[in-house]
Amino acid sequence: MKIVLISGLSGSGKTVALNLLEDSGFYCVDNLPLALLPELVCLHEKGSLKTSKLGISIDVRSNLDIEAAQCMIANLRAMGHEVEILFLEATEEVLLRRFSETRRSHPLSRKYETLPESLQREREWLLPLRNLAYCVDTSKLNAQQLRRTVGQWLGVSRDALLVGIESFGFKHGAMLNADFVFDVRSLPNPYYDPALRPFNGKDKPIQDYLSQQPLVSEMIDDIEHFLRRWLPRMQDESRSYVTVGIGCTGGQHRSVYIAEQLGKRLGAQFQVLVRHRQLNE
Repeated sequence: MKIVLISGLSGSGKTVALNLLEDSGFYCVDNLPLALLPELVCLHEKGSLKTSKLGISIDVRSNLDIEAAQCMIANLRAMGHEVEILFLEATEEVLLRRFSETRRSHPLSRKYETLPESLQREREWLLPLRNLAYCVDTSKLNAQQLRRTVGQWLGVSRDALLVGIESFGFKHGAMLNADFVFDVRSLPNPYYDPALRPFNGKDKPIQDYLSQQPLVSEMIDDIEHFLRRWLPRMQDESRSYVTVGIGCTGGQHRSVYIAEQLGKRLGAQFQVLVRHRQLNE
């Protein structure tokens, strides 16, 4: 059975992700007490639940015991079930704006006096679960972009460590959810060539330009060597997902090209998902 657990900060887009799962054929439950999950699995095994795909949203409303959740996930995987965890988050500034726009109260608002304090407590409380999950920062994503991102993640096989490689532009904000961030702003920039500026790193003119730059090739080789050295160690520590950020100034040229090249090089050893935060794909 395939089980997808969606968690994250209130206001980060969990409902959008859960709706995408439902549209993809999952039997979805919002705010299920995780202690009931084994019962749903038993119903499936008895034939009472006519589905092989479950999507469960869990958050602070579930009054979740993080340690118990970790044990349950390990037990389900040991039983042969495919359990994946998606964690959504966003910056405090974005979350505050979203709560202001919707005028909804935070689930912890009765316990803590201010919204920023509720958000901070929630972030701290969910941290152990975040460390087990594939993380997506939704600060810069609209609903359609989030649906597309979750759809790409769902479509990747998990036979090996899943390595998410994401390009981004520092001028639009650094990545919050990356395990490693590599700054490639020191490399030659095609932006300053008016003939190349309209293209991005997936286009042949940019690829031809950057492939001829020795410093770019050296940077890609160094990052590849580092990741091949340390990703297996993280896999040995039972990590299922690792996110690598590649940042340039605008997130259009250098970071996109390098993310694509790393994806091709690492794809034979790991499951790789390449995303580009600043491209409107």
